[in-house]
Amino acid sequence: MIGSLLYLMVTRPDIQFAVCLCAHFQASPRLSHRQAVKRIFRYLKYTPEIGLWFSSASLLSLRGYSNADFAGCRLERKSTSGTCQFLGSSLVSWSSRKQSSVATSTTEAEYIASASCCSQLLWMKSTLSDFGLSFRKIPLLVDSTSTLSVAKNPVLHSRTKHIDVRFHFLRDHYEKGDIDLIHVETENQLADIFTKPSDLRIFAHLCGELGVCYPF
Repeated sequence: MIGSLLYLMVTRPDIQFAVCLCAHFQASPRLSHRQAVKRIFRYLKYTPEIGLWFSSASLLSLRGYSNADFAGCRLERKSTSGTCQFLGSSLVSWSSRKQSSVATSTTEAEYIASASCCSQLLWMKSTLSDFGLSFRKIPLLVDSTSTLSVAKNPVLHSRTKHIDVRFHFLRDHYEKGDIDLIHVETENQLADIFTKPSDLRIFAHLCGELGVCYPF
């Protein structure tokens, strides 16, 4: 059941978080986990026509969103990173992934998620350069002001030694001008749908902003 849902996620980002959460319990599933998976199938049964909308009229520009749910996993207290990348107005890449280490602060969790999104944007930039497309200062939208401060202000780094050095390449690429870190309000953080469950109103709003909709 999980395998078929993982295959379907290629075109249905709206089930990304729920499926990835259920996948954590594949090794030792319980009745509650099976019931959760059945609810996902029930949702899909009543929304078979929903899919991603790709507009041919949008400009070819890259941008990314990153967010994290601090200590969202109740079993291991690991945080969940959520990222999504747009080419123009079209969603082309997204991710919902439990972080490999336990973050000791919200800033650390958000910083790790932003670094992951930055890495994906740089890979997309490199791939698109083969098609003659070049990008400078790719917008990376983050709703954590403390994460932006750590990435932009080297003075704060003395207080953030607990953040692994490998994640500080985010600041390096910001200084090089490869990405541009921009603050976005939490209600407009599109990656929020990949980090935690939302109520129906917020879920519908985020799906619409991601381009997940019914065909015209």
